[in-house]
Amino acid sequence: EAYVVGGCVRDSILGRCPEDWDITTSARPEQVKALFRHTIDTGIQHGTVTVMLDHEGFEVTTYRIDGEYEDGRHPKEVVFTENLREDLRRRDFTINAMAYNDAEGLIDPFGGQQDLQQGILRAVGDPATRFEEDALRILRLYRFAARFGFAIDPPTGQTARALCAHLDCVSVERIEEELSKLLAA
Repeated sequence: EAYVVGGCVRDSILGRCPEDWDITTSARPEQVKALFRHTIDTGIQHGTVTVMLDHEGFEVTTYRIDGEYEDGRHPKEVVFTENLREDLRRRDFTINAMAYNDAEGLIDPFGGQQDLQQGILRAVGDPATRFEEDALRILRLYRFAARFGFAIDPPTGQTARALCAHLDCVSVERIEEELSKLLAA
């Protein structure tokens, strides 16, 4: 199985041109590498291989379940899964937890399309879990709100404000990048 996933699905639904195309698949990294002539081991330990086609890179990541996040940014380990919905469950916001392919159509187990239509940013599942896993998601929340003009779901916003001190585990470079994108939005 293979699906486009995340921001490219969101942007397509919004009628915007996606900046990049991420793909999620049931294939293991070694299977992806065997299928394509030119690949780059971008994040092989997390299941990500960049497939180069006509000088353009496409990140292809095996369905996965993230292990414990010890540093507030990265999972200590990942476990590959055969279940697309398990992979979508680990993502930050409902609007980024959708997948699409021509055979199955839109896969949207967390209501991302409805949140797009209503202009709402909502964490997938428990907001505290999402922000404790990766504190950078707090800044991404506000960047997406500015970029799309969306309201923030009250429990998601309250949790982001309550956990903002966790941003101290995010590198200055990543914070600068997110703030620059936020200001540009």
